Amino acid sequence: MAASALTQFVPHDLAAFIGAIDFPCVGAKASLVRGKMFVLEAGRINEARDDARIYEAIAEFADRARADELISAAVLFRPADLDEAAFEAALWDRLQHLHEIDARNGVPWNESVSADPKSEAFSFSIAGTAFFIVGTHPDASRLSRRFSRPALFFNSHDQFERLKADGRYFAMQRAIRARDVALEGDVNPMLADFGMGLEAPQYSGRRVDAGWQCPFKAKTL
Repeated sequence: MAASALTQFVPHDLAAFIGAIDFPCVGAKASLVRGKMFVLEAGRINEARDDARIYEAIAEFADRARADELISAAVLFRPADLDEAAFEAALWDRLQHLHEIDARNGVPWNESVSADPKSEAFSFSIAGTAFFIVGTHPDASRLSRRFSRPALFFNSHDQFERLKADGRYFAMQRAIRARDVALEGDVNPMLADFGMGLEAPQYSGRRVDAGWQCPFKAKTL
């Protein structure tokens, strides 16, 4: 596998965004403080030219995530003029292309989660690892998703399960939601607990209705 350029150097804009006093996600803050935030600088999110590099980086990160916790990978893209719908379309286009690399390599979907975005058990799988993905960009309607450039954050479901096992997950969830209310005035209406609502609509941060259709299609190996 070629060098992925995955690094633990966190650019100033990302450090400032996550480190802001009112930023809600205490998990991301912990990753930053502990030096467990891994970063890849890529091109434009609505272009496919860096898909192979992104895949290599996330596959490398998956190995780290299986052995650690409070760890996150951020793929930072060059600024692009995208409204919320265009960002959402670009996000799913990138994820579709990353999945197709898995499919070409014969890598199966993580068996602990569903590949169907209409399922409440859905979570995205790359290199055999299940991830919850958070998208941020300059035109996000939620302040907690409004970063200076498009970005995708990858968080493994394995670490969530480990945090649940020792009781820390729900304390973190309560803290995040309380901080979100303090920042936004309400809890993000798109958020749901895994297995108790759809995960796919949460990725882009855009508010969607019950008729929303996820554009992602899993390949059959």
